[in-house]
Amino acid sequence: MHDGPHDHSHDHPHSHARSHDHPHPHARSGHNGARDAAQWQAPHLPAGHVHDPITPHERDLDLVEASFVEGFTRCSDATSFLRLAGIPFVGIAADGGRLNLLRVEIEDLTDVGSAVPLLGGEGMRYDPLPEKLVSRRRHLSFVYHDGVQVVRLAFAEARALAAL
Repeated sequence: MHDGPHDHSHDHPHSHARSHDHPHPHARSGHNGARDAAQWQAPHLPAGHVHDPITPHERDLDLVEASFVEGFTRCSDATSFLRLAGIPFVGIAADGGRLNLLRVEIEDLTDVGSAVPLLGGEGMRYDPLPEKLVSRRRHLSFVYHDGVQVVRLAFAEARALAAL
């Protein structure tokens, strides 16, 4: 391990000791110091995937969905709230099948760690995330029954059902 001044390939000589004049994202006690926490990145879309054009009506659907979740968890009348949001209790899917709404599921998810595959593909590295990198999100789904099985729909899919 060494902490003396040396030059890296990023254009400025410095010491890796914490007392240098300018902040540096890699500053820690020596090159073998504790690793900074990393955050798992969202997976890339498959090769050849083409983004569908977004109509003005759908542009802020993620914000509408977030507002739905916020309001639904606080509403005093879930049935009326679903009607106001345009979620059909009985709907017709694009394939003509009839769907009956059973339940609304709102799942809270909090990512507190990161798993990164090691080079060579043998094993994983795990790092707990510092609070500023912890991510919180909610997953909303509408659980319908098609007469044979349970079908989970996203907010936009449920709103797209033709109401009976």
